[in-house]
Amino acid sequence: MHGLMMGRPLTVSSILQHAEQFHHQGEIVSRKPEGGIHRYTYRDAARRSRQAANALRRLNIATDDRVATLAWNTHRHYELYYAVSGLGAILHTINPRLFPEQIAYIINHAEDRILCVDLQFLPLVEALKDQLGTLEHIIVLAPAEAIPDTPLDVLSYEELLAAEDDQLVWPELHEDQAAALCYTSGTTGHPKGVLYSHRSTVLHAWASASRDVLNIGNDRTILPVVPMFHVNAWGVPYSATMAGAKLVLPGPGMDGASLYELIDGEQVDMLLGVPTVWLGLLQYCDQHNLTLTPVRDVVVGGSAAPLSMIRDFDEKHDAFVIHAWGMTEMSPVGTVNSRSRLMNQLSKAERYALQCKQGRPVFGVEMKIVDDQGAPLPHDGKAWGRLLVRGPWVAQSYYKHDDRSAWKDGWFDTGDVATIDENGLMQIVDRAKDVIKSGGEWISSIDLENQAMGHPAVAECAVIGVPHPKWDERPVMLVVTKPGQAVSGEELKDWLGQHIARWQLPDKILFVDELPHTPTGKLLKRALREQYQDILISDQG
Repeated sequence: MHGLMMGRPLTVSSILQHAEQFHHQGEIVSRKPEGGIHRYTYRDAARRSRQAANALRRLNIATDDRVATLAWNTHRHYELYYAVSGLGAILHTINPRLFPEQIAYIINHAEDRILCVDLQFLPLVEALKDQLGTLEHIIVLAPAEAIPDTPLDVLSYEELLAAEDDQLVWPELHEDQAAALCYTSGTTGHPKGVLYSHRSTVLHAWASASRDVLNIGNDRTILPVVPMFHVNAWGVPYSATMAGAKLVLPGPGMDGASLYELIDGEQVDMLLGVPTVWLGLLQYCDQHNLTLTPVRDVVVGGSAAPLSMIRDFDEKHDAFVIHAWGMTEMSPVGTVNSRSRLMNQLSKAERYALQCKQGRPVFGVEMKIVDDQGAPLPHDGKAWGRLLVRGPWVAQSYYKHDDRSAWKDGWFDTGDVATIDENGLMQIVDRAKDVIKSGGEWISSIDLENQAMGHPAVAECAVIGVPHPKWDERPVMLVVTKPGQAVSGEELKDWLGQHIARWQLPDKILFVDELPHTPTGKLLKRALREQYQDILISDQG
């Protein structure tokens, strides 16, 4: 016997409709790429989204067509989140930090018909124009007068909207219809596409906004520094809209000074982004003796948050770090380490250590760790195993791709090695490919990095496993020091020895000017392993 409940579809357009009707005075503030601040309400955004949808229809965009964006976090990009998906087309957000050949590949692989591009990325598109065979139109997200001379045949987004009515009845879509497309960063091989449905997008936003996850409510002012071209800015343009929260979009300004100006001026109380962004903001505040007074929560994902960052936000800014973890294949939020009764019972030092864990699974995400034979491992905080997940916003395959090696028996293998403790808190030990296998034992590169980041002279570091003639692999640490600070390799090794077993300490510590990163801000360890693969072998020789 089935229940007698209505079967209304969960669609992206319903989120914006709800905000327009019941949170219509909620504010969206955006720094424009052409300069200046733009400010309007959810009601205004809904009207302009309908105008954008009408413009796309006039350009013959129909159900399942792909519309791509190369854009920062702005109000125009926000409007396209709803205009494209609301029509039944598929929003394909492209990371401009990918290599040009990767961008050309994914535009052609997705068969994008329209590309919407910010001013700063016009030169990139100009360089690729002869390689983009599926594109029919290029729309520049700016007024016509702000568009420079270009060899491209372009349309002005603002001119398109000005020609359209703001009346539109969003089509009734099936909730399993595709809504958005995002490609992985592709550190090896071509990037792979993950195709999100309306249902998965709405459920993910609903879960993310809840009290025990990100606690996004109508009374919050939220600044997603995580780009809208990266896994839909972790779903924040949907969850914030659903709750009617004030949304602050930073545009291209992600440096410490630009972020501080927005945080202070708009009284932002929640930040979301990757550790490298927050390291820059913390350094800026230290250099100028500034405090992030309005900030209550800093959500950190993409890479592990070092203990020193958690401590600095708390002690210097009275801000709580919410450690989160997820993947493009998971929409992306999988676990969150938010405030809890357990934390309230701990000392500060104990709480900081607990906050280094990535947290409990969000309801809807099932999770387990397994050994190499696939047998489940205990939740004791000690056993390391491969992390498997499944759930309603977890991908079941890649878009137009035959490789299903990451899926087995209905579970997705994340490629991460993790522990789960007796309280249900998951902690990433390492990427499976980054774990250092030394003399039959495993060494976590993340543990070493987090400890090194606690040294006052260390701005950033990376630990890699390199071949060793006796132990198979041994750790090598590469360090970037803070401006005006210095530390020797021996001093740093002594520091690490206070927290790390001697056999786990790096065999060599190298000081470098900068470290390579993926387009999403993660350390590019593959390049480092290639560069330094012979360093210990040559030393032994």
